[in-house]
Amino acid sequence: MTLTTGSKVGPYEIVSVLGTGGMGEVYRARDIALGRDVALKILRPDGVHDADRLRRFRQEAQAAAALSHPNIMAIHFVGEQDGSPYIVSELLEGNSLCESLRSGAIPFRNCIDYALQIAQGLATAHEKGIIHRDLKPENIFITKEGHVKILDFGLAKLIRSEEGGDGNALTLTQCSSPGVVLGTVGYMSPEQVRGKPLDSRSDIFSFGRGPNSGKGSAL
Repeated sequence: MTLTTGSKVGPYEIVSVLGTGGMGEVYRARDIALGRDVALKILRPDGVHDADRLRRFRQEAQAAAALSHPNIMAIHFVGEQDGSPYIVSELLEGNSLCESLRSGAIPFRNCIDYALQIAQGLATAHEKGIIHRDLKPENIFITKEGHVKILDFGLAKLIRSEEGGDGNALTLTQCSSPGVVLGTVGYMSPEQVRGKPLDSRSDIFSFGRGPNSGKGSAL
């Protein structure tokens, strides 16, 4: 589904295109009822009939919505328009960590601040029994005010309570079967690369992993 300026998606009016990703297109939209701008991500038409992509898209919303924390992007609403599911989230102004790194080295004090915020967001997810499985600079957003937001829980997976969940963790649909590898090469833990069972330590490995093997943290 291609949306143009002025198009309506539920109670939201499209303002402009923000970008496209692996699974969906992201727009700046106006929440007419509440009078605020939001980000609206809608699954691309070629993904509607792909069961795996559709499941991952819905799981992204389900996982993030269960995690109320200032360092995890907030989900406002999930709906469907003409057969295409969409997610409405807070509108973030700033750059991804990946984009920030392209501009040069990040000051040490900022590195410490960002790392603490990422760790706090991850801790909340892990306490809820959810591991991200695709933590990388592209999925870390730095707002203009210096607030860190963890994005894209499309590969998120539930950890059983006996593996570290809190017993009240949200039950997520499994995105993969044992032996199936999902993630981003260069950031995956050894057990993730091998398709082995994972726990929160896999995210911690990715957190400290640099974009080039053996070169340390992405921060």
